[in-house]
Amino acid sequence: MAEEFRLNLNIKKIKEVLKADVVQGKKLLSTKINGVYASDLVSDVLAYSKSGSVLLTGLCTKQVVISAYLSLFKAIIFIRGKKPNKEILEFAEEKNMIILLTENDMFEACVKIANADSNSISNFVKLIESVEKKNTIIRKFHIDGQDFSNSGLLSTQIKSILQNIGYDPYLIKRVSISAYEGEMNVVMHAKEANLILNANEKEIQIIIDDRGKGISDIELAMQKGYSTATEDQRVLGFGSGMGLPNIKKNSDELKISSEVGAGTKVEMKFYVIQE
Repeated sequence: MAEEFRLNLNIKKIKEVLKADVVQGKKLLSTKINGVYASDLVSDVLAYSKSGSVLLTGLCTKQVVISAYLSLFKAIIFIRGKKPNKEILEFAEEKNMIILLTENDMFEACVKIANADSNSISNFVKLIESVEKKNTIIRKFHIDGQDFSNSGLLSTQIKSILQNIGYDPYLIKRVSISAYEGEMNVVMHAKEANLILNANEKEIQIIIDDRGKGISDIELAMQKGYSTATEDQRVLGFGSGMGLPNIKKNSDELKISSEVGAGTKVEMKFYVIQE
């Protein structure tokens, strides 16, 4: 269960009330925090949309820290004595994020922080995301080639965005699968790419424009089982040759254009069925 409450405290005060250790960001103790969000689910973290908050979590993984960074959290508090590894701390330092450690569990930490601010809601409430359904939502993302450690996070974020808007679950599943396959194609075969999500009341569109080696024979690449994955990529479980076929299967429209030595552009459309 995810919990949220608003407040107005700085990191130094939160550190004091939790008796926490600051392992990254010791020079940032004056940073103001306007909210607390507590969750042990990566999907919840990605779905959170209020910047300037602190995340309370028992999930001590790089994926959680990346998700918190993408969702504009200013700080992360690892609860129950969890300790981040060197890779996590290096990422947090690079992104100027604050990391604290506490022995408190999630409930205890929430109570202590809430009670430290007289203006906060001491009885925290269940998180209810209120996402206004506008005519169009456009989001732009970046994908780095060969970044297998973070692969899949982008498609997870897209899924959360669509869920918050309120699209049909089956439609979201189709879009998420296609986004994942497209993301993995970039990670495996390109140097980098931009992904654009364009969603409205009539359709959802995903455009992936990469910079890489390109596809010499698109018709061949569309065949099930055809793959140019390296042996190292196959060892990791990738390279089944089902990426583009799965995108074609799940999308209502698919357009692929490519230039060898330059890159590939994949455009997918998914129709929203009006009830």
